[in-house]
Amino acid sequence: MPITAQPSPRPELSFAIPCFNEEANVVAMYEAVTAEAERHAASYEIIFIDNDSSDRTRALLREICARDGRVRAIFNNRNYGQMRSPTYAIFQAEGDAVIALCCDFQDPPALIGEFVRQWRAGAQVVLGQRRSEKAGIVLGTVRKLGYAFFRKFTDTPLIPGATGFGLISREVVDMLASWNEPEPFVRGMLVESGYRIAVVPYDRPQRAGGKSSNGFWTLLNFALSGVGASAKSLLRLQLVTAIYMIVLAAVLAAVTLIRFAVIGYSPLLLALSVMFALFAIVLLFLGLIGDQVRLIAERLRNVPLVIEEERLNFPAVRTRPVIRDSVAPRLHDQS
Repeated sequence: MPITAQPSPRPELSFAIPCFNEEANVVAMYEAVTAEAERHAASYEIIFIDNDSSDRTRALLREICARDGRVRAIFNNRNYGQMRSPTYAIFQAEGDAVIALCCDFQDPPALIGEFVRQWRAGAQVVLGQRRSEKAGIVLGTVRKLGYAFFRKFTDTPLIPGATGFGLISREVVDMLASWNEPEPFVRGMLVESGYRIAVVPYDRPQRAGGKSSNGFWTLLNFALSGVGASAKSLLRLQLVTAIYMIVLAAVLAAVTLIRFAVIGYSPLLLALSVMFALFAIVLLFLGLIGDQVRLIAERLRNVPLVIEEERLNFPAVRTRPVIRDSVAPRLHDQS
């Protein structure tokens, strides 16, 4: 028998779950989150936002929404990336607190109870923090260098191991929504906001099914977006070129050292290594400036975070203001 939607205009907890090609996990995630919500929430809603999946994710979400009115779904008309789509779901939520987690079970629903406990004890933000990351040498090194870069060159360094999985109180959600960020890097914004953040360490679990779509270049692009607060665009060409130039300079430096040890000094190879390294540094800074220019342009355009193709099970009237949604077409709700 279908479960009817709750009459409460504002649930105690909202769950914002982004997904992309998660047919292997979406049903299991719904069941796991529902079980935790029944234990720890007086009332709740679950919002899945689909980033234009090409598998059966949307069909499964339709089935879930048809039998449980507490579950809502937003179908984007295209893939809006890993910043805009999850943040849009958070801003659409009505709960007194919003818990954000990914659909692939790398964010364990079992921590929901601890998040809620700390929130009820007075915490405004509670974030899960991975104790360790399972990654190869290259990806692990890049991740460490990325955190070191944020610590050195940004005013609000990131919390290592905190990916955005956690609980955000209504006050903080409304504050973030007022910032008018076209590419909201939420984990950085939370630190920048100055609210005290409680941290819950955990070990990263195995996925329940399927394969992650987050490869090296996807994660690299996400990291660059965090630095420049922008998506991949033509203005990022300098950054991509700089990365290749740094790799080439490193290879030339290695060849220079090997040749020096085996044959002897080579001024040409040394000069090329230095030239490529300096060129890469110049391109890197030009790319970051270009990203900032693009960010200014996006703010002036006032583009929405996402454009919805369809939404399911949302109440007919939502009173909550939505960031950058004034120019987006509002579609009729489906039940």
